[in-house]
Amino acid sequence: MRYFIDLSYNGTHYHGWQVQPNAVTVQATLNKALSVLLKSPTDSMGAGRTDTGVHAVQMVAHFDTEVSFYTEQMRYKLNAFLPKDIVVNAIKNVHKEAHARFDATSRSYIYKITTTKDVFEHDKRHCFTRPLNVNLMNKASRILMGYKDFECFSRMHTDVKTFLCQISHAQWTQTENHLEFKITADRFLRNMVRAIVGTMLDVGISKTSLDEFKNIIESKDRSNAGASAPAKGLYLREILYPNSIYLND
Repeated sequence: MRYFIDLSYNGTHYHGWQVQPNAVTVQATLNKALSVLLKSPTDSMGAGRTDTGVHAVQMVAHFDTEVSFYTEQMRYKLNAFLPKDIVVNAIKNVHKEAHARFDATSRSYIYKITTTKDVFEHDKRHCFTRPLNVNLMNKASRILMGYKDFECFSRMHTDVKTFLCQISHAQWTQTENHLEFKITADRFLRNMVRAIVGTMLDVGISKTSLDEFKNIIESKDRSNAGASAPAKGLYLREILYPNSIYLND
């Protein structure tokens, strides 16, 4: 049987999602918990990967097992076993061909900024105290949505086959001392959101003009874009799937 597992995590103390040798990762921690509770080596496959220090409001992974269990009971056991910075929100039975990565129809991220020093959220938001022109940043967001090739925002020397992404939503909002950027697309490149945010912050402080922002995208050259925003402000927010992949428990 194949199951989708929906989880949230604070990525501060993890070297990202994906299993790595000699490093503590979210995926490795989840795999260990599943293997212990199912009493059989069990590996998960995530919908994507998050880098070191990046958080997730919703990450989805799938795993296979021949062990029968009640999903709510397993969710309870996993949450008792997992560390306090990882929580399982749901476990759902899916068709055996369903794939957490390839069946996702959209992914959404949110980047969180505080404009004042905040001792309670210093590890959950990027602190950026320079005055920002949010109107200009939203104009840059609209420009962004007019393009599909985002090689300029991709990590260099990556092995992806295409740099094409369909962005359906990109917007900055501000409330008092907090600023948030929400972006949704069918897929994202490695480091893409953090590179976009870093470049848009340059637009917000008038270091980069809107015409220059267009030129950066059209150059397809990562060295022309701004520095990547810190990982601690980035959250994988939502992953959507077609309802047809789910089975009744």
